[in-house]
Amino acid sequence: MSAITLDTLLTATAPGGGSCLTSITELAPAGGPHSAVAPAKFAAPRGKESVYAYERRYLEGELRTAVIVDSKQSQLNRAEAGLALAIDDENPALSRMPRIVVTYEIDGQAQRFSDLTLPHRAYDGHIRAATRDGVPVTDLPEYRAIRDATPLNARALLEASPITLIYGGWDASRRARQGRWRSAMVGEIIGFCADGKPSLRGGARVDGVGMQMLLSGKDLREVVERQSGELSVRTADKLRKEADKATKDKTQISASAVGLGGIPPALDQLAGVACDRIIRSHVLSFATLRQMRFGAGPDGDQACRALLAALALNGLAPFSARRVD
Repeated sequence: MSAITLDTLLTATAPGGGSCLTSITELAPAGGPHSAVAPAKFAAPRGKESVYAYERRYLEGELRTAVIVDSKQSQLNRAEAGLALAIDDENPALSRMPRIVVTYEIDGQAQRFSDLTLPHRAYDGHIRAATRDGVPVTDLPEYRAIRDATPLNARALLEASPITLIYGGWDASRRARQGRWRSAMVGEIIGFCADGKPSLRGGARVDGVGMQMLLSGKDLREVVERQSGELSVRTADKLRKEADKATKDKTQISASAVGLGGIPPALDQLAGVACDRIIRSHVLSFATLRQMRFGAGPDGDQACRALLAALALNGLAPFSARRVD
């Protein structure tokens, strides 16, 4: 394929331009063809166990079983993470990209989160719950303009959160006139395998001090109190209750909950999946971008759409890296 230039993107985003840009890459396990891959895990419809997502897909005209190695949402999040890192590294172009930033003070340190890292981008709850100079964000004219943006004039979103226009967003908590922006870029990684029957693998923990360590309730509580600053409140409270019960019953309790002692091998974890083909695909929809207007006239709107396409391709670029042997 020839190089993608500004003229290429201007032509593609103009009326009558191409439908989409498609990138398809054949992948392979880094450990070699004998290695398994670790697909994305999903919560089961019922119960607490995790499962892999299997689907039926066509490969070279044959209907095959495929496993979702990386989902659409995860691929977009990876692209956003790459853009966020480039901004942190002060990339001369991306560091000038408009974005919405929320600052929290956590353990005495300021931590910043942007629409590139927050799950709902411009419409995230952390943004809506924030204030600026004591004024709720939802009362600011700038945010109201973002909230009221539509495909007929998306200029406010372009100037505040262009990432929402290419990766999508939904103002789901609003009573009416909810903003819904479908993602112009989608992608996934799938692996073709023999069947949809996952195998199990074993897991264990060896403790050189002792495989089974039992503590009295008093001793367990002392260990918990020493680590209370490192344990979650819920975990610490649960262990205190167990320690108090053991003290009352004059019994001993396993110290595995505080990381002491070993865990015997057991086949209780999902194993990897062997795949004979692994395919990564991305699609940038120019048709989706052409539905957007920015109040800049035909030529100006076309330039805005080309800018969004360039940003989407920049997020896609890291996926084109090749393995160094």
